[in-house]
Amino acid sequence: MLARQIAQRNAFAAARRNFSTTRPQFSSPYHYPEGPRSNIPFNPLTKYFALRYWGFMFVGFSAPFGIAVWQTNKNQ
Repeated sequence: MLARQIAQRNAFAAARRNFSTTRPQFSSPYHYPEGPRSNIPFNPLTKYFALRYWGFMFVGFSAPFGIAVWQTNKNQ
């Protein structure tokens, strides 16, 4: 009985809270642009994007293997 009263009281308290949001003010200097490709630090629409992308991936993937080979053959 007591638990039911507490549950009802908490339900009513939660229902009384007014959750609201405000629209972002686009004139604010702290608001960043929104939309597709606006949250990444590069532009995938440039002419040489594919070359730079795959070059970056190749270097990142092959660097550990190249370092391992260099460390293995360093003292020989």
